[in-house]
Amino acid sequence: MTRRTRTFLARLTAATLLGMTLAGCSSMGETYQRGHQLDEETLRSVKKGMSAEQVLHTLGTPSTVSTVGNKTWYYISQTTHRSAQFMPEVVDDRRVTAIYFNSAFRVERIASYGLQDGKIFDFISRSTPAAGTDQNFLGQLFRGLTSFDPISS
Repeated sequence: MTRRTRTFLARLTAATLLGMTLAGCSSMGETYQRGHQLDEETLRSVKKGMSAEQVLHTLGTPSTVSTVGNKTWYYISQTTHRSAQFMPEVVDDRRVTAIYFNSAFRVERIASYGLQDGKIFDFISRSTPAAGTDQNFLGQLFRGLTSFDPISS
């Protein structure tokens, strides 16, 4: 085998490996839909005054219900995408459809909330804020000295 042939084969092998590597990462534009994906037609079929059973039959089981009295049902959905494999997902849309019931469990009103209505909140943080962390040690010490009452001791 000549040197020129070996160089050609080495370049061909490198190009093939590079192409395979890029092909493995080229699942561009992956979109993920999670939760209750309610379409507008189905949502319009829920009317004020409907019973909870009718709503359950129309929309299905809610994602969660209110903790006090079960008078509000929430249907939660989220659409995310990632540009390439192994990249983090980016939230495109988040929808919370709330069905509010009156005391007789009849639909009182329907609300739809999106990303613009919510606040970003970290539900899973590994730290608990403790009282006094907003002041430094000396500030706490001086505050303790100024509030010392020798008569009650």
